[in-house]
Amino acid sequence: MSHLHEDKIKFLEQKANDIRESIIEMLVEAGSGHTAGPLGMADIFTAFYFHILNHNPRNPLWEERDRLVLSNGHICPVQYAALAHAGYFPMEELKTLRKFGTRLQGHPHKGALPGIEVSSGPLGSGLGQAAGIAFAARMDGRKFQTYCFMGDGEQDCGIIWESAMFIGKNKLSNLTAIIDRNNIQIDGMTEDIMPLEPLREKYESFGWHVLEINGHNFEEIIDAVEEAKAIYEKPTMIIAHTIPGKGIKEIEFDYKRTLGGKISSEHQ
Repeated sequence: MSHLHEDKIKFLEQKANDIRESIIEMLVEAGSGHTAGPLGMADIFTAFYFHILNHNPRNPLWEERDRLVLSNGHICPVQYAALAHAGYFPMEELKTLRKFGTRLQGHPHKGALPGIEVSSGPLGSGLGQAAGIAFAARMDGRKFQTYCFMGDGEQDCGIIWESAMFIGKNKLSNLTAIIDRNNIQIDGMTEDIMPLEPLREKYESFGWHVLEINGHNFEEIIDAVEEAKAIYEKPTMIIAHTIPGKGIKEIEFDYKRTLGGKISSEHQ
């Protein structure tokens, strides 16, 4: 167990709430966008940008920074909010989400904003990108960690499993992936559309060390990442069980209202 000071836990909880508020404000201003993943992943992004990641907002291209690859790019409002709160760019720019000419596009674009490591769009591509980064880091003797965030519906993509095989075969212990296991995708519940279970056993069979956590518990999030760093002979997959739309009771778990639907000002 991590020994987070009570004050640090309270700080992280408040920061996650602040990030959720920013997400809602961004989506209301934009008039479109996804709410399920951004709200559900706010605690994990907070844990990373305000405790876990070795990074420097004042020097985004610092060579020894940890790399965070967002594969399911449609949840980018939470990454944009976390980056702004961490000091990568001005908070007021968040209101430009999905506007014409904005740096905050509907999917993250490398080079448009500081702190964005890769461009994303086609689901499934992030794990392969993360694999390339981690493999190159090993070849170059670099010590930074590579993290890849993915959705659970995204696991339907065949390219995910090609990447998983490559990572497992090469024992890329400098790579840790996190699946947002919120059990929904654009057309319904994952287990109705294309059953994923037994998900843990699938990744284990590909040579991964697999952990399951409550994605809203900061101690569990941080403990899992620390355990991943201690595993030297294989990559780690963290299956984070989350609540889609976390924080807005009226839309939690409702895929019809949280995946691409318009969020109204009444939810602010």
